[in-house]
Amino acid sequence: MNLLELVRLALSRLAASRLRAALTMLGVVIGVAAVISLVDVGEGATRGITNQLQGLGTNLLTINPGRSLSGGTFLALGSATTLTTEDANAIARLNGIAAVAPELTTSEFVVAGGQNTTTTIVGTTPAYASVRNYELWQGSFLTDAAQANKLRVAVLGATTADDLGLGASAIGSTITIAGIPFQVVGILQAKGSAGFANQDDQIFVPMSALGDHFVSSDSVRSIFVSVASADQFDVAKATITSTLEARHGIPAGGTDDFQIVDQAQLLGTVSSISSLLTLLLAGIASISLVVGGIGIMNIMLVSVRERTREIGVRKAIGARSSHILAQFLVEALTLSLLGGLIGIALGLAASWGIGLIAGWGFAFSPETLLLAAGFSLAVGIVFGVWPARQAARLDPVAALRYE
Repeated sequence: MNLLELVRLALSRLAASRLRAALTMLGVVIGVAAVISLVDVGEGATRGITNQLQGLGTNLLTINPGRSLSGGTFLALGSATTLTTEDANAIARLNGIAAVAPELTTSEFVVAGGQNTTTTIVGTTPAYASVRNYELWQGSFLTDAAQANKLRVAVLGATTADDLGLGASAIGSTITIAGIPFQVVGILQAKGSAGFANQDDQIFVPMSALGDHFVSSDSVRSIFVSVASADQFDVAKATITSTLEARHGIPAGGTDDFQIVDQAQLLGTVSSISSLLTLLLAGIASISLVVGGIGIMNIMLVSVRERTREIGVRKAIGARSSHILAQFLVEALTLSLLGGLIGIALGLAASWGIGLIAGWGFAFSPETLLLAAGFSLAVGIVFGVWPARQAARLDPVAALRYE
């Protein structure tokens, strides 16, 4: 009997007991579907997080203040007020730096006509849009003239504009921030959230105006630095560190009162953690494949016992042990492979649905499909060999007498 004939025979045997075959395949179906969906969801989540981090800016370094001390206890990073606008100006003069944008924030009540909202007010400089990779939808961003003259102008994030009921015609209109009038000069394109922060629910004003009306301080919350090229990251970090240490009077080997976050390192960390979690989840899901394999072994052993007389007849008319072995092994492989194909289809459908709901799209990995199909075949071989050998080793005389 050739392979095609063996497959045809296996399919006819499975069709004769459809319910038992379906229940036997269920473990493999669930296992393959779980592996496919979890791996694809892990890859999609990694891609979504990577896109969000890349959306923060190109070749970005973020400088945050260090910890402040309260009652003998160090508070969280960023709680100190150790960074100033002069620090930002000093960094901007360094070689290899494309642009620098300091940031100072507060939360205020905003009114536009009959609509109002409470949102984050970001005081910054004109370079902020390019450093943080913001794009305009309408109008313009902050200008050097607005910063120098402390003009009360505002650029709205997409969510804030929607909350206030403002569209393209709002350019040139007036809103009030904590009762102080500001002229709307621009509305930004929607950018999406980054972690727990909604990058679209903000209003950007000149830092000089924010200092005049809301926060009278020379300190800043963060300094964002765009490095000229990715291969200058390490040099830029070292230069910035030495510059700030000199400005803050920190001796060599002392504890810095600031922290520099490297976007590339952050991306690498997120990617490695996500890959590890994906591998862990896929390993857990693959347990279902082992359970499915045990189910295949069990049903094949039952099938051998039920077809003992058939095996005896086949051997009596000339079938060799290798023919019987091949017949039962192909049946096990057919069960496993059919379950794997159904599982692949269900897994792809599940990952597509999850990606659509989560917003990162459909993450398709051909390598995962090949791995799942290969795993299904391996399960069929590993758990089908023993029942097939049991069938092949039956004595034809004893098999014909079996009742």
